[in-house]
Amino acid sequence: MVIEQVKDGKEVEELKEVKDKTLLAHLCVQDFSGSKLPSPPQLPSLPFLRTCLAMRVASLLAILGTSLAFSAMAFAQNNSQPGAQLSEPAKTQAAPLSHDLSGVWMQYRDGDVPGTPGMNGVNEHFRPPLTPWGQEKFNTAQALQGDKAVAGKEDNSALRCEPSGPPQVLILPNPLEIVQIPGRVLMFFEEQHIWREIWTDGRPLPKDPDPSWLGYSVGRWEGDTFVVETIGFNDKEWVDLYGNPRTPTTRLTERYRRLNHDTLEQQIIIEDPKVFTKPWVSPPKLHKLEPGWELAEWFCVLDENHDYDDVVRKPAGVAPTPKK
Repeated sequence: MVIEQVKDGKEVEELKEVKDKTLLAHLCVQDFSGSKLPSPPQLPSLPFLRTCLAMRVASLLAILGTSLAFSAMAFAQNNSQPGAQLSEPAKTQAAPLSHDLSGVWMQYRDGDVPGTPGMNGVNEHFRPPLTPWGQEKFNTAQALQGDKAVAGKEDNSALRCEPSGPPQVLILPNPLEIVQIPGRVLMFFEEQHIWREIWTDGRPLPKDPDPSWLGYSVGRWEGDTFVVETIGFNDKEWVDLYGNPRTPTTRLTERYRRLNHDTLEQQIIIEDPKVFTKPWVSPPKLHKLEPGWELAEWFCVLDENHDYDDVVRKPAGVAPTPKK
């Protein structure tokens, strides 16, 4: 009888050990992250909990060690390749939204004459001293704007139906549209339907470009600012409407920054050692987004231009006949 009781006791102990191992395996690997909470299991003994915790910690350490090993391998592979770059998602997150300059823009009416379009993107109040050569050219120019302007006697190139180029075309009181495509930024001006090409494919400025009305332009991003550099101008027009000369040695820098969805900041910097004693840095000029606008058709027709001269412009400079 005693022998049978001992045998039965061993069987009970063996059965209890099997149950504990089964419960241990179930509790230590069960996933409790689901939306439904599991039924609370029967509370095990303290030694049992210690064993379970040890198993969970060992499992987590094994997973962490494997992850770190793979991360180290991936880092070594990325850095072993010359010119390794960020992944596409990282590039997307790093690119600022302000790199989009597209839209139709119109300068704000904040010029020297209240209520009129600015035309002060090239600001005469900030012009540096002229060189002797530049001063002579300025003195002989028959300006379209400023103290020297005489109605009916202006001699701006646009009055002869010649195209306007930068920087003058950038400050005229007409809208412009910016279109961005791979490798280029295009500017369309309502003025005479002029369009301008700015290369953004990384090419440098040419060493000796042929002089032209629009010059040769390349652009790049510096943070949230689009920087445009232009050289290769001809000397057939002024940089503004006051008569300040433009020459083949003129170097133009434009800086564009989108302050918010509806506001574009433009800054114009002119360098020409033949004309100015130092760079001409104008304050930033604000432009407003006009999403409902379309650029109208505007061509300079010589006969129509002559009619305007005879009927409007030239008579405006003639003093009225005194009344008797």
